[in-house]
This record gives sequence, C-alpha cells and structure tokens, in this order.
Amino acid sequence: MSETPGVPATAQPSETTVEAVVRAQLAKALGGRRGMVEAAVPTIVFTLLWLTTRELRLALIVSVAAAVVLLVVRLVQRTTVQFVVNALVGIGIGWLFVTIAASRGGDADDQALAYFLPGIIYNGGYAVLMALTCIVGWPLVGFMVGSVTGDPTAWHADEQVVRLCAKLTWLLTLPCLVRVLVQGPIWLAANSGSLDVDTAVAALGILKIAFGWPLQLAALAGMLWVLGRNKTPVQQPA
Repeated sequence: MSETPGVPATAQPSETTVEAVVRAQLAKALGGRRGMVEAAVPTIVFTLLWLTTRELRLALIVSVAAAVVLLVVRLVQRTTVQFVVNALVGIGIGWLFVTIAASRGGDADDQALAYFLPGIIYNGGYAVLMALTCIVGWPLVGFMVGSVTGDPTAWHADEQVVRLCAKLTWLLTLPCLVRVLVQGPIWLAANSGSLDVDTAVAALGILKIAFGWPLQLAALAGMLWVLGRNKTPVQQPA
C-alpha cells in the first residue's frame, strides 16, 4: 500500500473517502445524542424558567445546577466532560453580560435581554469566520480532514476535496446566519424601545430553543446527504 507523501504509515487514515473522514470527525465533535442533550439542557432550563417565573437569578442558578449535575455524572462515569463544560461556559458568559447590564442600572428586562446577546454575537462571529474561510479558499471543514490524515494542509492541493469541504462549511454556516438574521433584529428592536421587552424576551427564549439543536441537526442532515455519496478519495492514486 502506498503512503501519502510526508505522512507516516501509522498516521494513514483508515477511511477511503473524505466523506467518511468528515462523518467520523463530526460524530466525535458532536458527542453523539448524549453530548447534544447535555449542551442543550442548561439553556432550555434557563429559558423555560425565565418565561414562566420571570425570576432571572432563579433561572440562572437552576440552569447552572442542572449543568453541574450533568458534570458530576460524567465525572463519576469517567467520560468526557467537554459538552457539559461548554454549556457551563455559555451560561457563565451570559451571566457576565447580565451582571454588566445590572451594574449599568438595567432592570430585570434589560438583564434578560443581555443574557441573549452573547449568543447573537457568537453566531455572528462564527458565521463570518466560516464564510471567510470559504471565500479565501481554505474552508474550515478541510482542517477536519487534515487532522485525520496527519497533514493539516495537504488536503488543499486537491481541488475536488476543497470544493467538497467548502460545501460542507457553508452548510455549517447557515444555522449561525439564520440565528443572527432572525434574533438580531428582535434584540435590537427591544433594546431601542420599538418592541415590547417582554415580547422580545419571550421570542428570543423560544427561538434560542427552536434554533438550537433542531436547526443544527437540519444543517447536519444536509451535510450527511452530501457526504452520503462517498466519492472523494482521501489521497490521489499513484
């Protein structure tokens, strides 16, 4: 069996196509069903508690407690805590924005709006970053391929692989773009006073759930449809 130039024999990918490589990497990155649930639960708890009780501190405390319980279960089972930690970081950043809003004299509604701001900023930044990688010809998904083959940039020499990775990266960009385009105007309208804050917070909370994993899974379904064709070789034949 021939080796890829510059890659040790032990680093050769077992998958025969780029599609198979990316599928394997996506499964690892998402953490399966459990990882997706763990990432979503704290956000769902916060949003539902805020909408039903309008007690911001209670919503924050209970959402953190839910994440901590999930974290303890992971530690006891000695499995990866990555997705629970990600959720805790997200809550922590939201809490920071809430604290900043409170320090500036914002009321409960202003603070609740502040909680949703980091997510909008994150999705906007991520969408711009991924779009730029496609525009400059170095799509982000390509580096998933590189992480498996042992050479982070060798994939870029194959135009067929670059085109495939660009399609997949654009599909990953879509959920982030949709979130910003829908949630951004609602947040701005409420912040400017042209939309009732209660209505905006309710809408943002519902959209945060609806546009979370459901939207992400829709994009991944599109990626799996593209990957299902299994026709792009990992390495060129000799």
